[in-house]
Formats: sequence, structure tokens, C-alpha cells
Amino acid sequence: MSDAPENEITPEAVNAAVDAALEAIAAASDSAALKAARTAHTAEGSPLARLNASLRSVPNERKAEFGQLVGQARGRVTQALAAREEEIVAAETAARLEAERVDITAITSRTRVGARHPLTLLQEQIGDIFVGMGWEIAEGPELEHEWYNFDALNFDVDHPARQMQDTFFVDPVARHLVMRTHTSPVQMRSMLERDLPIYVVCPGRVYRTDEFDATHLPVFSQFEGLVVDKGITMAHLKGTLDHIARMLFGPEAKTRFRANFFPFTEPSAELDLWHPTFKGGARWIEWGGCGMVNPNVLRAAGIDPEEYSGFAFGMGIERTLMFRSDVQDMRDMAEGDVRFSEQFGMVV
Repeated sequence: MSDAPENEITPEAVNAAVDAALEAIAAASDSAALKAARTAHTAEGSPLARLNASLRSVPNERKAEFGQLVGQARGRVTQALAAREEEIVAAETAARLEAERVDITAITSRTRVGARHPLTLLQEQIGDIFVGMGWEIAEGPELEHEWYNFDALNFDVDHPARQMQDTFFVDPVARHLVMRTHTSPVQMRSMLERDLPIYVVCPGRVYRTDEFDATHLPVFSQFEGLVVDKGITMAHLKGTLDHIARMLFGPEAKTRFRANFFPFTEPSAELDLWHPTFKGGARWIEWGGCGMVNPNVLRAAGIDPEEYSGFAFGMGIERTLMFRSDVQDMRDMAEGDVRFSEQFGMVV
């Protein structure tokens, strides 16, 4: 047995540490095993790391000698790790490619059954809920005039949403055409075209200059509701939203209001949803916006606000799908990978 103190730098100790490291590296069969070997033989607390730390106690006249000995040993281990990593990555890549290989010249043995997109299914279910309440489904153009999208909805001329960094304007700008930023223009068109009272839901695509990331899309879907009738109050709005929440998220779901400002409603509120089956535990989640229709909006549609009142609300369909089906990345809904739709089958 050697009488050398623990961690004393000797050729025998260095060679033993290198041999153990090389043996572990050679035995690693996948990336996880190689990572474990790297940690055990190069990280802090490993034999080589302890030997390297011992250089501090080596006499000055021998530091160069022992430093070269330990440095070369660490270099051998680092080179072995790099070589083995290259081999493992190549093997794992080849295995993955082989597993995903498709013979495009082969005749398929059966017809692959597709699946409708979950956003389409959810939008149809939302429409069914409102039709069951006696409402109508209203639609409008996605290329909209600025008056319908902003002016008629009580947006000031200097409102931030009217800037080009937030809204897609269509050339030439002098024509005042925009890609609609919400489905609220359909509400205005409904008030102009339909007889009172009005009970409509307006689903459809909208466009904003948002980043394409996990929680934002430049093109997404909304559903907005509008009621205009005599004697309409916030109580009717709250009851309607609670019913929709229960239909979409289960009998324990409910809503709450938080005061906010929107140009087209007064009073206005942020709409929070109590999600009883949210992954990680039930909680309140911001769902959309709502409020009583602003009298200026009613006047723009030729409706007397002294005789009629109304409420409006709007939520994102993608956001609703994320809550309902635990979708973590909104980009999955837009990238067209059929595997995303297939997991939902024919129902949401």
C-alpha cells in the first residue's frame, strides 16, 4: 500500500485517475452515460480536479513539472470525451434517422385518417353554445375599413393601436384599409345591418404585429359577443360569461371582473377565469375583456343609448385551447404539423 497522502501528486496517482476516466468514457453507451462520466471525472470533486487543486501546495521549484503532468492528463481525458461524444452523437443521429425513415416509393397499406384542426373544432363548439342560447353567428371581412375597426368603436385618432407598429395597414394607406385587429368591426356591422334586439357572436381571424412566440401569434382567432336590448345590465353579462365558462371548462368554472379601460365599453373589465382543472392546480387566469357597450358606439350605429343598452366581450380561441387542453406553445397551432391535430382526434 502506498504511504503517499491523499491527493498528493504522483505519476501513479495521475495515471490511475486518467485510466479510470478513460475506462468510464469508453463504457458510456449514450449521451446520458457520457454526461455522467464527464461529471465524475472532470467536474469539481473528481480525482483529476483534486489533483489539480493540490498544485497550490507544490513547492515552487516543482510546480512546472507537476503542472505539466496534471495538465497533460486532463488534456487526454478532454480529448477522449470529445472523441466519444462525436461517436455517440453520430450513432444516436443515425438511430433516430433510421427510426423515422420512410420509404416514399412504397405503396401505402392503408389510407391515413386525418384530423380536423382543434381550433376549428373549438370554434364550432363555441358557436353551438351560443346558438343553443338563441344567439346568431355573425361574420365580416378580414380586410376592414379603418372606420369600422377604430373610429366607430370610439378609438381616438392618437390611440396606440392605430399605429403601424401595432396594426397591419394595407397600401396605399390613404385608402384607410387595415387587416382587422379584432372581430369588433363585425359587431358594428351587425348593429348597422340588423334589427334590434341583437344577440350575436362573432368568431374569426384577426391580425396584429405581434411576435411569433409561445404565447403570441401575428394571426390568431377570437370570438366576441354582442348584446343590444332594452334593460341590459352587467348582471346579464356576468351570467352569460359564467354559463360559457361552465360549458367550456366544466361545472366548477366561473368568472370574475377586474376594472380596466377599453374605448368601446364603459364600464370595462378584464375577464378572469377560474380554471378548476388547470395543470398544477386550480387558479384564476386572465381570459379576455368585456363591459357595457359605450354609448358613443351605440350612437355611431344609430342606436339611442337612452332607450337601449348592451354588453360586449371577447376572448382568444387559441388562448382558450391552451387553457382547456394544456397546450404549452401557441406556435404548435400554426405550424401545420398533422401530429398536433391527430392527438385531439375528432373532438377537442
